Amino acid sequence: MSWDKFGFKKGELAFVAQNYENNKLITILDNRRQTTIRNYFLKYPLKVRQKVRFITMDISGAYMPLARRLFPNAEIIIDRFHIIQHLGRAFLKTRIAIMNQFDKKSLPYRALKNHWRLFQKDSRKLSLNPFYSKTFHQTLCPHEVVEKTLKFSEELANYYNLYQLLLFHFQNKKPDNFIGLIENSIKQVHTLFQTVFKTFLKDKEKIVNALQLPYFNTKLEATNNLIKLIKRNVFGFQILKTSKNGFLSL
Repeated sequence: MSWDKFGFKKGELAFVAQNYENNKLITILDNRRQTTIRNYFLKYPLKVRQKVRFITMDISGAYMPLARRLFPNAEIIIDRFHIIQHLGRAFLKTRIAIMNQFDKKSLPYRALKNHWRLFQKDSRKLSLNPFYSKTFHQTLCPHEVVEKTLKFSEELANYYNLYQLLLFHFQNKKPDNFIGLIENSIKQVHTLFQTVFKTFLKDKEKIVNALQLPYFNTKLEATNNLIKLIKRNVFGFQILKTSKNGFLSL
């Protein structure tokens, strides 16, 4: 099973659950309050709920205790995309904090600001095609831009190397190396990284599941995108309802 949330109305979020195997929607609830979710799934007998083996969800901790109580035999799996997203945000905010230590007119500041996308990418996936950098006033390959910029800050270089090594262990599905690096680094890193690392260690079992098991939320994300597309297409249309006498009314 997969759980997620999506925008239902302006400023409101709905809850959606989907069967992972056949992509059939189980339910869409008009809010994501735990009481609403609990009351819905308690309609199913315990024997039925005990048959659920896996539940994928994002890294938000709100659903996890509830899922444990409702589905006692299920393994909780944090979606891989959300793990990488949290890690990327930690590095992004750290880069900005280091960037702001430089004068806004300086070359280091402009390089860190103008080429920020290159730093967020997996270094192994950087393009080999050269391009003209207006910041450096020369034609460079992406990895050369990264190398030249990292020379401006040893601190940034250390965080970049840590970020890339974590990506490497994660992409190669090495949970022991991924978790071990976090445990060894957590006391030395910036507060921005510490916050994410603490979350990862708190949910260590679910992250290990994400790396060892072939389940993720991609299928449900596709369903959410379809729902959003339908909502955009029907925007402005009035819904026709069938009255008791069989006539359609607005």
